Amino acid sequence: MTTAATPRHVLITGASGFIARHLTARLRARGDVVTALARGTLPDPHARIDAVVNLAGAPILGPPWTAARRRLLRASRIDSTQRLVAALAARTQRPAVLVSASAIGYYGVRGDEPLSEEAAPQDIFQSQLVRDWEIAALAAEGCGVRTVCLRLGVVLGRDGGALPQLALPVRLGLGAILGNGRQGAPWIHIDDVVRLIEFALDQPTLSGPVNAVAPGHVDHATLQRTLAAVLHRPLWLRVPAFVLRTALGEMSQLLVDGQHVVPARATAAGFVFEYPQLQAALTQLLR
Repeated sequence: MTTAATPRHVLITGASGFIARHLTARLRARGDVVTALARGTLPDPHARIDAVVNLAGAPILGPPWTAARRRLLRASRIDSTQRLVAALAARTQRPAVLVSASAIGYYGVRGDEPLSEEAAPQDIFQSQLVRDWEIAALAAEGCGVRTVCLRLGVVLGRDGGALPQLALPVRLGLGAILGNGRQGAPWIHIDDVVRLIEFALDQPTLSGPVNAVAPGHVDHATLQRTLAAVLHRPLWLRVPAFVLRTALGEMSQLLVDGQHVVPARATAAGFVFEYPQLQAALTQLLR
């Protein structure tokens, strides 16, 4: 474990969330002072804050994307990030770095095209939502705060994230492949998410978007079959894509339209994944 040379004061927003809980424990273990902010205002503007990790945002997978739901998703990400950046800009002492959550939804629906951080967004809701979220965070660079936007894939952990929801139907013998199963399923182990945030905090030359996904391309069918194998359960059901599109509308893109995202910038910067292989990650988390 890396140990901070001088204890930093790290502010974490969205502190009640799954990733934030793990990050708080790791940073405190290495000697950092952590202020966990679930909601509310920043500490006194004269108090020292060395780094900020912005993890606030309502889950994007949930009720269908009605107009009201879209407003909520935008407000929980974009509006809250704008308020955070404005508060940082108004401080007497500003943090050196802001690591702000983002998502691979930035790339939209792209099939098997390998997507590095250079790929452009699309003119669809999930893509524009993440694009505007990143624009709000990157405004911090205007007041001298190095900013990293962590484009998260599906985060796997035993006590939160996507894995409990994925594993439950498989444990019950009701696991299914959605659509044709060939859609990409970029994933990352929770320990690697936390380590990558720590890496971004510590690397003074790293800024801009960083894909937070494990290396190697995994499709949805492979994810489900590996999960079933680790749990020693059958996998025999299929749900046609049109059923999900009819029931969920545009939100079904998250389930039946995949992406092939590669962690180009993290790898180039020297980050080494502890869990690069899906089977090893699932075995560690589920057995």
